[in-house]
Amino acid sequence: MKKPLITAAIAAALLSTAAHAQDLPKTHLKVVGGLSNLTAYNDYEKPFWTKTIPELSKGQVTADIKGFNEMGLKGPELLRLMSQGVIEFGTATLSYFASDNPINEAIDLAGLAPDVKTARAVTNAFEPVYAKVYGEGANVKLLGISTYPGQVLFCNADIKSLADIKGKKVRTSSRTTAEFVQALGGSSVTMAFGEVVPALQNKVVDCAITGSLSGYSAKWYEVSTHLYALPINWNQQIHAVNQKAWDKLDPKVQTFLQTNIDKLVDDIWDAAARQTQEGYDCNTGAAACPYPVKGKMVLVQPTDADRELLKKVLAEAVLPKWAARCSAQCVEDFNATIGKELDVVAKK
Repeated sequence: MKKPLITAAIAAALLSTAAHAQDLPKTHLKVVGGLSNLTAYNDYEKPFWTKTIPELSKGQVTADIKGFNEMGLKGPELLRLMSQGVIEFGTATLSYFASDNPINEAIDLAGLAPDVKTARAVTNAFEPVYAKVYGEGANVKLLGISTYPGQVLFCNADIKSLADIKGKKVRTSSRTTAEFVQALGGSSVTMAFGEVVPALQNKVVDCAITGSLSGYSAKWYEVSTHLYALPINWNQQIHAVNQKAWDKLDPKVQTFLQTNIDKLVDDIWDAAARQTQEGYDCNTGAAACPYPVKGKMVLVQPTDADRELLKKVLAEAVLPKWAARCSAQCVEDFNATIGKELDVVAKK
């Protein structure tokens, strides 16, 4: 007897969703997305704005999107442009804003989150702090925080453990990963992603840090021999909107967008976990690799000693250096959120 009731409830919910979609006023949005050559943009962000949103709104809400690099932007200026209202909706990696304010490094300090579950917990814990900081200081509303796959070490050298970084030249892409490498006795080299292949090939660097699948896409397996399967950081990115542009939207459109952006963020996190493993599989030629081309790298699994060393470097080098350059309020916010989540303490 209960079956028809359940069916009726589902039917009512579907009708209500369809009705709500028709209730939405005609709205057109302009979006500046992440890097246009990466899977997060091509597989998730772009289809979300150009297909999912128009379909779910029955054509009432539409959007144009371009990756920031397609617009001649470098990345670090995105928050400022959103703040000024030059960009309405935007996506950008938090590390781009680290030099403006070290609080932008808080959730992605090297060694803080060695797995995706921890990375998500840390991100969720600190998200309200970012929402407040951007809202008060930049007139920017935070809509969500997603991530790239785990950032790992590719080496054109025989490494068996984290300690083997000592004496090696390592390409890093943020201040915190540079401090991490230096704490292990390595030397940090800053270079653009596109320059890494020849640098590894010619031994200008011994190792380089990037997403496991990004390295595969860029064919780093052709110029490196060992892949170290321990995420050092994640490279989270914010999805945000200029507050005035948001306030002009109909409240029903706001609710519709926020609900669906929450889903997009969840989907990108799930993909990041999957793609971290795909990167390991494809760079090393494992049967589980879903792509036709397979590398022949050696996959180095972290030991308990490596995980302890990671914690030690975080506690003794990465965290104190970051706390020294962040404000007292920032350190207090870290300890009240991430600190409690992971049982770590940052001290000024």
